[in-house]
Amino acid sequence: MIRWKAVLACAGAGVLLAGVLPGTALASGTATDCCGGGASWATGNKSALGTSTTTGSPVWFTVAGGVTSEVFYPRADVPNMQDMQFIVTDGSSFVDLERDDTTHVVSMPDEKALQYTVTNTAKSGKYRITTDYVTDPARATLVTNTRFQSLDGGSYRLYLLANPSMAGGGANDNAWWDNGSLLASGTETLFGGTATTVVSALRVSTGFTAHDNGYSGAASDCLTDLRADKVLNNQFDAVSGTGNVVQCGQIPVGTDTTFTVALGFGGTAAAAVSAASGSLSSGFSAIASSYRSGWNSYVAGLKPAPASVSGDTQRRRAYYVAAMALKTAEDKQHPGASVAGLATPWGDYTNGDHLNDGYHRVWGRDLYQQATGLLAAGDSAQAKRMAQFLWNSQWIGSPTTGDGTTYPAGSFPRYSPVSGVAGASAQQLGCCEQLDQDADAILLAWQTGLTDAATYAKVKTTANHIVATGPDTTERWEEQYGKSPSSVAAEIAGLIAAGAIARANGDTAGATTWESTADSWRNSLPGWTVTTSGYWGGHTYYERLDRSGNPDDAGTICFDEGCFYEHDVTDFGFLDLVRLGIRPAGDATVANSVAPTAAAYDGNAPMQVTLPNGDVYFHRYPHDNYGESTANCSGWPANGSRRFGRLWPVLSGERGQYELANGRSAAVYLKSMADSANDGYFVPEQVWDRGDVGCFGLGRPTGSAGPLMWAEGQYLRLAQNMDAGRNLDTPSIVKNRYGT
Repeated sequence: MIRWKAVLACAGAGVLLAGVLPGTALASGTATDCCGGGASWATGNKSALGTSTTTGSPVWFTVAGGVTSEVFYPRADVPNMQDMQFIVTDGSSFVDLERDDTTHVVSMPDEKALQYTVTNTAKSGKYRITTDYVTDPARATLVTNTRFQSLDGGSYRLYLLANPSMAGGGANDNAWWDNGSLLASGTETLFGGTATTVVSALRVSTGFTAHDNGYSGAASDCLTDLRADKVLNNQFDAVSGTGNVVQCGQIPVGTDTTFTVALGFGGTAAAAVSAASGSLSSGFSAIASSYRSGWNSYVAGLKPAPASVSGDTQRRRAYYVAAMALKTAEDKQHPGASVAGLATPWGDYTNGDHLNDGYHRVWGRDLYQQATGLLAAGDSAQAKRMAQFLWNSQWIGSPTTGDGTTYPAGSFPRYSPVSGVAGASAQQLGCCEQLDQDADAILLAWQTGLTDAATYAKVKTTANHIVATGPDTTERWEEQYGKSPSSVAAEIAGLIAAGAIARANGDTAGATTWESTADSWRNSLPGWTVTTSGYWGGHTYYERLDRSGNPDDAGTICFDEGCFYEHDVTDFGFLDLVRLGIRPAGDATVANSVAPTAAAYDGNAPMQVTLPNGDVYFHRYPHDNYGESTANCSGWPANGSRRFGRLWPVLSGERGQYELANGRSAAVYLKSMADSANDGYFVPEQVWDRGDVGCFGLGRPTGSAGPLMWAEGQYLRLAQNMDAGRNLDTPSIVKNRYGT
């Protein structure tokens, strides 16, 4: 969390306990100033993340702002940490918080392993902290190896500050000390109404010479305590009740000291301590070697890095990291369940008191985009597991309650936990069905060879459902309902794939029905969504969406800043008509629809933005409000003024595939995606679009989710497609049917 926020929220609480004099240490006791300030998550821009390739180690780590942020256990959708970092003091003149008072450099010792080294140097020049991150392949433990160096010869005190958010939330947690371990626990009602307890155990190879358990922002918080007089006066063994707890342990250091920290997890204290202790006994070197070996083996099993990336360090590392990130996104208890991201976008503006899924959910659309990237990179096994998850765990066989809606048989939810639909609450399934996700699941089944009779029985129900309820749907940006070129393109391709699966199962009648519907929608789509009276360019182009099916009427579409004519609002969804083989690459209407994207809107920036270095990025659509505030840089959930969606690197990849389909170079779009990556080589959801407002560097990641797994899949596809000279993800059955 942003710890100064908690301190300010508890103004007046940051005083010494009554009767305790400065410099006096309490040997033990219980913190009674329950229950701490409000919690929030870290920024969504993760500069490092990882997990072992083994299924027996269900721990995922993330790093943001130079320090540990969310740590997930036992599933990829359950975070158990807000942040963990060091406090440095000389005991008299300063107290530094690692994230805020150091400059950060992130590096990869091995570009074919998700092992990261974070070097944090004090802005004052007094010290340096270098930390290497791995997880133990044999245990549920995050293991870090840290070197602390005094750069000026001074003597310093080092404290490890942990801010747990157990079982998915920062409220209702407990903390205590037991025989060398700082333990924390929390019990939350998670999926299926099940009360789940998670316990963490924090241990260090040197042993802690002092410790404290307290409440965030209160007097018992060791950061509050240290900032008061530069001395740890409180050394509480436990807290008096559940709340937003923090933990602190002093680590003995000299001018150059190396030590290992183990953060173990389990369902009980004994299990968590056993994991942490076992990892410390194994030693960091052995664990890191095993961790790297697992990742090296995984990368070796993929296709070689294509020529489009292999000769350039930035593009090559972004490629390897994209493949490994998609592997990391897969849950270990539920094969094929890959989350959209290991982050909460703009998490530092999001309430972290209770379970907040952020992007730690499985969207069928994102799963399809990830899977096609993995297919391109050579991991057909995970792609097939993804298809199996969709049909075995996310497919809805009977009417199911969602968030303000009822999902009918044959549909897929907006998203689900990694455990799928079974046991999920209505809120955990989201608000609205999106037919492109239903169709993507069919398409992925065909692409991965999942055409058996049992799967086909479900495909048949879904295909009939699409025919009965389509083509209108909530579109891919999950904000508007109507006829969207991107959604209808997916529906057409999905129905053609359903026909192919039907024929493989001897059902020619079903195949004929779905194929004829697809043909009809293909023929009707221009009349539904191509305006001839739009604002842009030659006035004839694909709209983003139309409700009435009359693109030249006075229908409007509304956003936070007001309502506008539908025929004046464009996006890039029409490019899927080419990518999916529904329209030929040289289609004149598609080409005409590209032109408006370079025009200015809102008196601000055009949809297409070309940076001084030549990189080309795109906004999603005019009037997009899903992004930071230009006025004060606050994150999207803060609902501040002047919030605008920023540039999406994934759209550069989509445009690259369109150019490639036309026989033109896509190199600038691949380069743009690689250049957008952060220090950990992750492609983010959004990058900053303004040179005149310095919230972030122009073209650099914002506080949105990074990595966005959808974007990582797109990057893999574009890189491999460029080497192949064609779009490998264009379904041959669709391309052949329509002669594209």
